[in-house]
Amino acid sequence: MRSALARGAGLDEALDDAAGPSTGQQGMARLGQRVRADVDGAGLLLQPLIETDGVTDVLVSGGRTWIDRGHGLEPVPAASMEEPQARALAVRMAASAHKRLDDACPVVDATLPDGTRLNAVLPPLSADGTLISLRTKRRRGFTLAELAEAGTIAPGLDDVLAALVARRASCLVTGATGTGKTTLLAALLGLVPGDERIVCIEEACELRPDHPHVVHLQERGANVQGVGAVPMTSLVRTALRMRPDRIVLGECRGPEVRDVLTALNTGHEGGWATLHANSPADVPARLTALGALAGLDEAAVAAQAASALDAVVHLRRRTGTSGARRYVASIGVLRREATPAGAVLVCEEALRVDDDDRISPGPAAPSLRARLGPQTFSRLGPGMSAGVGEGSAT
Repeated sequence: MRSALARGAGLDEALDDAAGPSTGQQGMARLGQRVRADVDGAGLLLQPLIETDGVTDVLVSGGRTWIDRGHGLEPVPAASMEEPQARALAVRMAASAHKRLDDACPVVDATLPDGTRLNAVLPPLSADGTLISLRTKRRRGFTLAELAEAGTIAPGLDDVLAALVARRASCLVTGATGTGKTTLLAALLGLVPGDERIVCIEEACELRPDHPHVVHLQERGANVQGVGAVPMTSLVRTALRMRPDRIVLGECRGPEVRDVLTALNTGHEGGWATLHANSPADVPARLTALGALAGLDEAAVAAQAASALDAVVHLRRRTGTSGARRYVASIGVLRREATPAGAVLVCEEALRVDDDDRISPGPAAPSLRARLGPQTFSRLGPGMSAGVGEGSAT
């Protein structure tokens, strides 16, 4: 099989070469799956893990393999491998994504043909041998109702999230790595009316909302000669010329924040983006740092963000005796606050969720209620639809 592929044979020819005359249809199908895993996928050891329901991440370091099914990392001894095997697999996966991985270029980020995200690092940058990190592609996104049923969204909070979409609020989905930001955003985009056009701008195509009109723009890095890069900033500007009803930034992580905030402030309502932040209080500092990459000072970021963004939906991942849980922990509102040094951006909680899924108002609750309407808060509990937190609003 490998010799047939090495001499330039096509996949079908290589299968015929390996099968022999006695191989039946089922045997050929199994053989084809194994070959595709070994040629275009994650290899015979890791591909079955990627295809296992519920697995979101497959990690290899020091020859040992772990998976994440949403309950923390689990070792998979049966998928362990020696260092030469791990290195060869990483190099082969990078090549299948038309990327280079070798001693001169020892780090790679790529998307495999089946949509799996790959990050690989070679020694000596990785002291424990070749590191492989695989993020699986979801076969089907979750609906907002399914996330609520799974406990990701507290009862009644789904109404608030749905209202943010229906009323064309522009929002950030924030949280640490692995909290489910992309999953929640895809579910929310599934609520966008079918006659609207969504343009998603991403480093790699991960957002797969259940929507009839989604356009994907994907960043491209430079080739081995250092040319040909198409950055996120260029894609945001391109998206503005594509008659978008909603502009969605898969992850806000660089100077493109300036273009997104400008777009949201000039009539492109209903946009969404994700942002890495450990808490709502950290969001202003993250936006300020990203704005600085685009040449914006703190006052300019505060003015732009407070005007452009209606809400910050924050997710947390909590680990307990029953495993890890990802959930919407709060919804906040950005505003400018005057200080002796000038205006700064702050994020105040409007709604917070405790460990028992009880929802309580924060100081920014009146602002959020005014944006969405009091009826949106009716399922949150007695008194939540009127007079929420009035005394603490600023």
